[in-house]
Amino acid sequence: MEIALIESAKKLISNISKLTFSEPTALVYNPLEYAWAVHEKYLKLGGQGRKKAIFLGMNPGPYGMAQTGVPFGEISAVRDWMGLQGDVKKPSREHPKRPVEGLGCLKSEVSGRRLWGMFGEKFPKSEDFFKDHFVTNYCPLVFMEESGKNRTPDKLPSSEKKPLEEICDLHLREVVKILEPEWLIGVGGFAQKRAEEALGGMQVRIGRILHPSPASPAANRGWSEAATKQLEEQRIW
Repeated sequence: MEIALIESAKKLISNISKLTFSEPTALVYNPLEYAWAVHEKYLKLGGQGRKKAIFLGMNPGPYGMAQTGVPFGEISAVRDWMGLQGDVKKPSREHPKRPVEGLGCLKSEVSGRRLWGMFGEKFPKSEDFFKDHFVTNYCPLVFMEESGKNRTPDKLPSSEKKPLEEICDLHLREVVKILEPEWLIGVGGFAQKRAEEALGGMQVRIGRILHPSPASPAANRGWSEAATKQLEEQRIW
């Protein structure tokens, strides 16, 4: 299964490299390219066997997957809990305010720290988590404005959003076909909505948990407890 995931990710890289984006998008990072060494190891670690649940995020954060190539890739979770290492190169164009420092990055991805922290608390060994779970992102790209401000995929104009969604929908369907999960859990409303549109007609149940972003007031009031409760109420955990 992990071989099929790797081939699907390579196809995603090829398809998405053909897209172009205009102002106010000034720079685009694709960590699947420059952090492929770590991403491939992640797919090998997490891509074995059928899953009970796949967790779906929106797109990479600047101090998470943008640094590590792993969805929600908080450095300590990737390096210490998952035990992954690898050479992380540089994007073709790098914003001075958003340098890629790889696994040596000292900044924390709060969403990733919360998400992987919850998983690590329930599953002290990462291999136990990956027996039944997997985490992926809907879109692999990081979008930035000239100032360095992050730009999320939902803010793109429809002329750019539609071809992007076609490629990402196809990839998500392939991941679901490969891993055959019982559940696809949207981490936040955007991911849930995209899953519902992309996976219509497929044999997978779609759920949702609160997004762990610090921009969400609800997430700053005991996110792990709230998300765990949601998973228990949906009988995923």
